[in-house]
Amino acid sequence: MNRRHFVSASTVLAASASLSGATGAVHPPRRTLSVFNSISLDGYFTDASGDMSWAHDLDPEWTKFMGSNASGEAELVFGRKTYDMMARFWPTNEAAQAMPDVARGMNRMRKTVFSRSLESAEWQNTRVAKGELAAEVRRMKSEAGPDLLILGSGEIVAQLTQAALIDNLQLVIVPVVLGGGRTLFEGVAGKPRLKLTQTRSFNNGHVVCWYEC
Repeated sequence: MNRRHFVSASTVLAASASLSGATGAVHPPRRTLSVFNSISLDGYFTDASGDMSWAHDLDPEWTKFMGSNASGEAELVFGRKTYDMMARFWPTNEAAQAMPDVARGMNRMRKTVFSRSLESAEWQNTRVAKGELAAEVRRMKSEAGPDLLILGSGEIVAQLTQAALIDNLQLVIVPVVLGGGRTLFEGVAGKPRLKLTQTRSFNNGHVVCWYEC
């Protein structure tokens, strides 16, 4: 992913933070776990090369929508690959100059990265979780604190969907056919059915769908 595509992809992911419904309030005794991701018309969240730049069209309407969602509060949850990409960009001066509000939010929020290889995380307010994914997320949901939000991180989305630990999904359906790539729910069994609660369409052809799991 080149720098321009990385910046635009990161902007969309970061601006989705408050789409989880988090407002900074504490929710004892149970925190919700939400997912924000974009998918193509044929159901892929990355193309065959792992690129997600196809998902991001920064026209004025979409940019305004992203900006209105950038002020929310959540604890961000990442797999290692997504975390590495985010951590390389958001603490930089480039991010602060290009997207100051989003950068402040991304750096301020609590973050958990699931990784067996990372020994420590340099990005501020980040902890490394090495325990079994479902058990650790179940424990996190039982604690008081801001709601949890997964950005990207398709592998853990699939695992947590299978474990029935995801409460809400916000999927941006992008009007593009990729013809191949990675699906968001690779390997999920049992045909879990979601409840559509809200939709919003945009002039760029994107449709945001909110689901309860």
